[in-house]
Amino acid sequence: MTSTVRAAATRWPTRWALRGRALAACAVLTAVLLAFHRAVPNSVGRVGSLLEAFLPWLGAVVVVLLGLALLRRSAVALVALLLPVAAWTYLFSGLLLPAPKPGARDLVVVQHNVSDENDDPAGTARALAAAEPDLIALEELVPPALPVYEETLAGEFPYHVVRGTVGLWSRYPLTGARHVDIRPRGVGEDWSRGLRAVVRTPYGDVAAYVAHLPSVRVRASGLASARRDESARLLGAAVAGERLRTVMVLGDLNGTVDDRGLAPLTSRMNVAERGFAFSFPAGLPLARIDQVMARSATVGHIRTLPATGSDHLPVAARVTLR
Repeated sequence: MTSTVRAAATRWPTRWALRGRALAACAVLTAVLLAFHRAVPNSVGRVGSLLEAFLPWLGAVVVVLLGLALLRRSAVALVALLLPVAAWTYLFSGLLLPAPKPGARDLVVVQHNVSDENDDPAGTARALAAAEPDLIALEELVPPALPVYEETLAGEFPYHVVRGTVGLWSRYPLTGARHVDIRPRGVGEDWSRGLRAVVRTPYGDVAAYVAHLPSVRVRASGLASARRDESARLLGAAVAGERLRTVMVLGDLNGTVDDRGLAPLTSRMNVAERGFAFSFPAGLPLARIDQVMARSATVGHIRTLPATGSDHLPVAARVTLR
């Protein structure tokens, strides 16, 4: 072996080990964002909430980094990638597990923002009923469409209550229905997006809250979510004051369960243990902002249903009462 070949052979392992240090740094940064997303400040542009809205998609970043590391033949990058893989697995791998078997004390719940521009409310109602739920929560109910939903769902869901633009349909009797005021400051009294009713299930009474929190916007200055966050605090306070032991919150909350803006709810409620169920936007779902949460009950699995005439996909969840 010549000295040139011998020198190249000696340098090769070193190059393999050292190349790709920039990729390794990106891998470490991704791991830090996954593991310590709560430490990202929200004071400027609500960057923390923006990150948390798309937190599961950092897994796609890991896949891209893996491909680049293999192309670069970088040992250091491949080792560094173990960190974000471990963090993502810890946070989200449970959502990939198959749905648990149905139990005797299960309720099937459908949640859907039907859209105030939906031109097929009857078809939407039939599609939701086809999932054979026990409860259906709807948002963006507008006066022209409301009678259509009432008529189409009446046969299978004889009990329903509507307050403002949100409604609840049930196979079981509903009592104690009332409006829940979740208006942010500066919003007029005609803004009515919250209700509470007691569902008299065969397994006991359940307080069901249906809510539609204010929309958020992504702007050059960051995430505009102040009104959503304020409305979430009001809803969280209402749930905290609920005297019934078992509670469900159903609605378009305009935030993911990882978003700290929904912490007044997620800190008090159980969220789905399995299933990603990205529901918005319907054409290219990137996040689940339609939620089913429960207190003193387990949301075992959540999934999306086929598209309707809405810009959201419906979600169906199986809730096990205790």
